[in-house]
Amino acid sequence: MSSIGPDAMPVRAASVRRMVAPTVAVLGLLFGGGLLLAVLQTIGVSPFVGRFDVSLAAYRQVAGLPGLWASIVLTVWVATASTVLSLGIGVSAAVALRRLAADTVLGRATLFLFQANLTVPHVVAAVGAVWLLSQSGLLARAAFGLGLISGPQDFPALVYDRAAIGTILAYVWKEVPFVGVVTLSLLASVGDRPGQTARSLGATRWQAFRHVTLPQIRPGLIACGTIIFAFALGTYEVPALTGASQPKLLPVLAYEMFTSHTLADRPAAVALSLTTAAAGLGMILAWRSLLTGARR
Repeated sequence: MSSIGPDAMPVRAASVRRMVAPTVAVLGLLFGGGLLLAVLQTIGVSPFVGRFDVSLAAYRQVAGLPGLWASIVLTVWVATASTVLSLGIGVSAAVALRRLAADTVLGRATLFLFQANLTVPHVVAAVGAVWLLSQSGLLARAAFGLGLISGPQDFPALVYDRAAIGTILAYVWKEVPFVGVVTLSLLASVGDRPGQTARSLGATRWQAFRHVTLPQIRPGLIACGTIIFAFALGTYEVPALTGASQPKLLPVLAYEMFTSHTLADRPAAVALSLTTAAAGLGMILAWRSLLTGARR
């Protein structure tokens, strides 16, 4: 009987920590070691080849890249727009799905279709965006067949465009089901009673959701938005397939520099990646701090 007493929880927690400690240690060594070697490479230190000439030439090279600020603005724009649209559409869809009876055929079929693309890789979403949205894609051909446009050049440039609309749409198509599934789980944990109580006191459906339900699920939505923002800020394959040649998003620019035939560009590519990651982490922390302060 002592195993279920008040001392059981600390004992179990300590046991769990001991079990996961080896895994955490290995992952920490691999991640921390790789990060340390990357930082050393950017400052000109290579201990395995006996090079210890400390220099900030890689960071100066990054600062002098032509079009760097345009790439920074575009990258932040894509990450922000993808996050906001995914959260807005995903939460709205989850609320609508919540109203469907889960035990009906229509409810189950709708939920299945809604989350069907969760397992689709992002690179497939990017290829699908090119096939569907480009000026030679399916929508452009359908519009030409219906007589809505006179040629491919009349179809709006939704991919390979300087505003990265195709990149954003590919992210939104992939992340909306993720947000929706997370929101459905959060709504199920909250239950319908708080909202029903607010409705019985005269609140509208929107007021009950905004002032009663949303504050309770907001921490989960903040975590969900953080994941989407960080992914859109640092991923490579979607902007590489759907983005314009100029300006390039920072991950694409870093990859092209790293795979350049000039080996001297590699420290600068690593420096650009680390700087992007650090800036993204700073923006995420500032964003979460503002939202937490607003909630308080």
